[in-house]
Amino acid sequence: MTQAPIRLTVNGRIHDVTADRQTPLLYVLRNDLGLNGPKYGCGLGECGTCTVLIDGTAARSCVIPIGGCAGRDIVTLEGLGTRDKPDAVQQAFIDEQAAQCGYCLNGMIMTTKALLAINPQPSEQEVLTALRYNLCRCGTHVEILRAVMRASGQLAEARD
Repeated sequence: MTQAPIRLTVNGRIHDVTADRQTPLLYVLRNDLGLNGPKYGCGLGECGTCTVLIDGTAARSCVIPIGGCAGRDIVTLEGLGTRDKPDAVQQAFIDEQAAQCGYCLNGMIMTTKALLAINPQPSEQEVLTALRYNLCRCGTHVEILRAVMRASGQLAEARD
């Protein structure tokens, strides 16, 4: 493996990292930049826990080599909002209590963010289609669906 300097823009900040160009983006985000929103799930790009936005598109960071990420805008869960001022999607997931173990939430939230950017008011079927490759093993699918609909503005009533 030949290591080389690579400049990445992550959450609006420029980072110079030295790594092999084939190193998965996930490894750099977690190990070098200390960003723990994206999780290691399957390592095959199938479960969605590692999802980030690359130029606004949901992407599986466990299978994307950093060599192809230079000059692109990468956003992780940490880049959406803060604890005091969460992003609207994050707030909807909080309001709907759309978590049990929370492992899938990174992928669910990042995929939802990408979906709402191109389709601000999706139907339930469009949401289910967009999230179909994000695995939740705990079974909070109903709450996740409600959170996405709330984030889209189609579910505004308060929880009982």
